[in-house]
Amino acid sequence: MKATKASLDWLSDVAVFAVNRLPAHSDHNYYATLKEAQRKESMPWRHSLNGAWKFNYAANPASRPVDFYKTSFSCEGWNYIEVPGHIQLQGYGQPQYVNTMYPWDGHEDLRPPQISSDHNPVGSYATSFEVPGNMAGKPLFISFQGVETAFYVWLNGEFVGYGEDSFTPSEFELTPFVKEGDNKLAVEVYQRSTGSWLEDQDFWRFSGIFRDVYLYTVPEVHAQDVSLRTELNDSYDNGSLNVSLAFRSVVPSGTKAVLDLYDASGVLIVSEVIVLDGLESERTSLQVKNPSLWSAERPYLYSLYIRIVGADGNEIEVIPQRVGFRRFEMEDKIMKLNGKRVVFKGVNRHEFNSRRGRAITNEDMLWDIKALKRNNINAVRTSHYPNQSYWYELCDEYGVYVIDEMNLETHGSWQKMGAVEPSWNIPGSKPEWQDIVMDRAISLYERDKNHPSVIIWSLGNESYVGDVLVNVARYFRTVDPSRLVHYEGVFYDRAFTEASDMESRMYAKVADIEEYLNNDPDKPYISCEYMHAMGNSLGGMRKYTDLEQKYPMYQGGFIWDYIDQVIVKENRYGDEFLAYGGDFDDRPTDYNFCTNGIVYANRELSPKMQDVKFLYQNVKLAPERDGLLIRNDNLFEDTGDFALEIALFREGIEVHRFEVEAAVAAGNEARIAYNIEEQVGEPGEYAVHASLKLKQATLWAEEGYEIAFGEHIFKVAGQAVDAAAAHGKLRVANGDVNIGVHGRNFRIMFSKQAHTMTSVVFDGREMIAAPPVPLFWRATTDNDKGYSQGFDSGLWYAASLTRKCVGIDVSEAKDGSAITVAYRFRFSISETAEAKIAYTVNANGSVRVHAEYKGAPGLPRLPIFAVSFKVKADYDQLEWYAMGPEENYADRANGARLCVFENTAADNVAAYAVPQESGNRTGVRRLSVRNRDGHGLRIVSSGEPVECNVSPYTAFELENAQHHYELPEVHYTVITVAGRQMGVGGDDSWGAPVHEEYTISGEQDLAFEFTIERA
Repeated sequence: MKATKASLDWLSDVAVFAVNRLPAHSDHNYYATLKEAQRKESMPWRHSLNGAWKFNYAANPASRPVDFYKTSFSCEGWNYIEVPGHIQLQGYGQPQYVNTMYPWDGHEDLRPPQISSDHNPVGSYATSFEVPGNMAGKPLFISFQGVETAFYVWLNGEFVGYGEDSFTPSEFELTPFVKEGDNKLAVEVYQRSTGSWLEDQDFWRFSGIFRDVYLYTVPEVHAQDVSLRTELNDSYDNGSLNVSLAFRSVVPSGTKAVLDLYDASGVLIVSEVIVLDGLESERTSLQVKNPSLWSAERPYLYSLYIRIVGADGNEIEVIPQRVGFRRFEMEDKIMKLNGKRVVFKGVNRHEFNSRRGRAITNEDMLWDIKALKRNNINAVRTSHYPNQSYWYELCDEYGVYVIDEMNLETHGSWQKMGAVEPSWNIPGSKPEWQDIVMDRAISLYERDKNHPSVIIWSLGNESYVGDVLVNVARYFRTVDPSRLVHYEGVFYDRAFTEASDMESRMYAKVADIEEYLNNDPDKPYISCEYMHAMGNSLGGMRKYTDLEQKYPMYQGGFIWDYIDQVIVKENRYGDEFLAYGGDFDDRPTDYNFCTNGIVYANRELSPKMQDVKFLYQNVKLAPERDGLLIRNDNLFEDTGDFALEIALFREGIEVHRFEVEAAVAAGNEARIAYNIEEQVGEPGEYAVHASLKLKQATLWAEEGYEIAFGEHIFKVAGQAVDAAAAHGKLRVANGDVNIGVHGRNFRIMFSKQAHTMTSVVFDGREMIAAPPVPLFWRATTDNDKGYSQGFDSGLWYAASLTRKCVGIDVSEAKDGSAITVAYRFRFSISETAEAKIAYTVNANGSVRVHAEYKGAPGLPRLPIFAVSFKVKADYDQLEWYAMGPEENYADRANGARLCVFENTAADNVAAYAVPQESGNRTGVRRLSVRNRDGHGLRIVSSGEPVECNVSPYTAFELENAQHHYELPEVHYTVITVAGRQMGVGGDDSWGAPVHEEYTISGEQDLAFEFTIERA
């Protein structure tokens, strides 16, 4: 659409989404000379306008400065705002987080394409520029890489253009309006527009110019668009690089295009010259023998240089392009890359920075791509919009498969509070929405078509389905047969199954996936979203990854999601904290539902990543006592480029380490024998650790970085030493209220009144700050809340705080070497449920704690069965021999290994946005809790390993805090020793319970033991 005057009517007109906007095109760079292009520096023909702009904020259109774009209007009194950046993160307006509902829900009754006239913030931006010398006298253009959600542009008081679609570039020509000297550029940004109905993603609602803005010019002969497509023959030993060039205007006589293709080492592979006389476009094909293929495992890239040469022989324009030869296709109902079945070990990724929102930096993206590769994540879905171009360059270079998703989500138009009710769903099959939706698809395709990492186009997210999206799918297949098309929403209406080449579902349970795969399906299966990683989550992930080997048509999934979307904010005391929905007085809001990352918002790895890395590893290592089984699930790479280390540990202490050769071909497995028997001597527990490590540094990790791990644990029997035998007799002082047990350098006290062990003194130091009590409650996790754990099992909260002692039993060994004091408890929750904690003091000062629970019919599941007590806060230095090093749970311990590691009590409070249960370790053999002087106590399992958590806070303090700054000052170290704790779950966070085998029945009897001794 062409126009010379702006109209506010466009904001609510579904037919107007771009005015005077240039056609979408490839995101290629171009330079004046080959040397410039080879240096890979910033384009001289591009001039950044990023920086401080004059700014005015208005709550609605009626209160905006209408004439600010005019040259006669002075903006000198205005404040400044940083571009790129969000308006709401720079002191204006209000950040708002909502998930499915539209942000105006409850404020106004609107139906698409209506927008509010009262609640539509307007940002008026103004800056000035002089045309750079190297651009003077040439055509001048401006590119806005991302503006949310609609904007108008003026230059020197003249209307330039209008654009919607927040996440793809909008470009306009400035040539007719530019002048010598200062040029006034004015941009008016509206938060609400027709596009807002199409951008109902699960994210923070911002507005503003949040991606780069730059001027650019072009040479006299300019390839406006470059299209690259690689083809491979069936044996993959011949490749074709098809190149299409579209020029801005007719090419003058005598002009040629020289195409030079270099391999990764810089050797020229093929060269071709095309005569361009009088053409506006041209195509050619370069043939490559035995091309090296691109994959996530080996992202091999060629370098193509397209040199436009004038009749005089001088270079006019040089376009560098990275080229990856790969073939992605559906064959026999299986998605294949270069002939091999691919499994997506993926994650959904929002662009996010806790201080900048979606205005992320190149440094953020570099950190992200390395984090993916270091943790065996091979695929990313750009949820739910096109990302910055640099991200695709990184995916090309580092090797990540991309589902590239167009900017579309209309969740609130068809799903209300979980119920599917599409009475006013858009776009559906409404023809008036076809063009605006198709425009978003075209913009996505044209910009990203040359990136080998992009292997699937996605039609957006959670917008139901209908004719509009089927037409978009047909468009993608027409313009690009080299990729497949994805859309999850066909699940809701199979009449439109044509919209997706694969069966894609969100949060389907394993049983549902297997039911689909066992019934001769027409399409392969992926979970475009699974393992909702909200808070302490990701339990049971192995149930999904185990399907990879069981079903060829199961082709993986994408965890929801990559990074917590929380924003740095100051509380009333000036302290920074990570804020979620509602913390900005934003209503409506979905509160902390934005905190689903396997990476914290400050770009530190969450403990959940430990399991992700292990379950996603391509090489599976299964060590045993006499050898190792290696299964190489890579599609193309053998294991010869990796070092395989075997380490033997006894009781957590390394006794032997060696390397073995392990060149196992892709898709194969092999058994490698070794002999460690000479190092297996003394009785005890042994662990064999197998680690596959990088022999050489890569772009994403240093030499020696571990990419795969396996473990085998075995015991060598032998006569145990009775440590208590040589310490003589105990002296027992049986008082009216207390039972005192005395020995060499220790004193243990039991109370008949307080009904617990009240004192443990080792070497004159009191260890007990608050005595042990039975514990049946853990601080509720986000998943617990999602399936109403508190409602179902809340009586265990009360049972943990209130109990009645119904008996005290005391027995002494005849030889005086031990005494046992046992307390029996009843609870108001049941007439028959009981618990008992028995303390046996031995002559060496150790205290064996035996805890029993007697179940009763009708009682709900227990979150935990534990004994918890406090020591002074100074005792916060921890050394573990347990499964670790990161926190782990019954259903999330796959990536943990048996090892000795150290941390502090504070380290065990994970940075989940809402405080909750965290820091647990399974398989605890021993745990030392010391002060900085080295004094303290040790927890040692008796028989079966226990679970432990050591924290500065009780479960109840964590339970009652909504943010970490609400937690009390630290006064104690809280030690919790559990026989069992339920798993954390993770199928979803709004109703999926923990899997049955990881729960604890309230009707069954339970018992465990551990010993407290000097550290």
